[in-house]
Amino acid sequence: MPRTKNKQKKLHVRKGDMVRVIAGNEKGKEGKILVVFPEKERVIVEGVNVRIRHTRPNKVYPEGGRIEREMPIHVSNVMPLDSNGEPTRVGRKRIEDPETGRGRWIRYAKTTGEELDR
Repeated sequence: MPRTKNKQKKLHVRKGDMVRVIAGNEKGKEGKILVVFPEKERVIVEGVNVRIRHTRPNKVYPEGGRIEREMPIHVSNVMPLDSNGEPTRVGRKRIEDPETGRGRWIRYAKTTGEELDR
């Protein structure tokens, strides 16, 4: 059943999460998520999928030339790491905030049960 009220994509990873790549040419590498593109379901992971980009001279690169940059990979190819450093599936549960009395959704690691959100 498609979403009718909240149309935003729910991803199992967020910016700043430590993840391990589980599929593709970079399988087994670990890094921190730098950027998340929820509409495209892609993420940029630090040190993963590094490609050479040819650029013209500009203010940032006065010489121009060949620049190595991380490129996006699909979000299904990464898994967050738990406190033991092992990849884990992600669950969601609703908790009550003691200060405000309002509920909020948090992510937790299926392997250890610990909360992934701060």
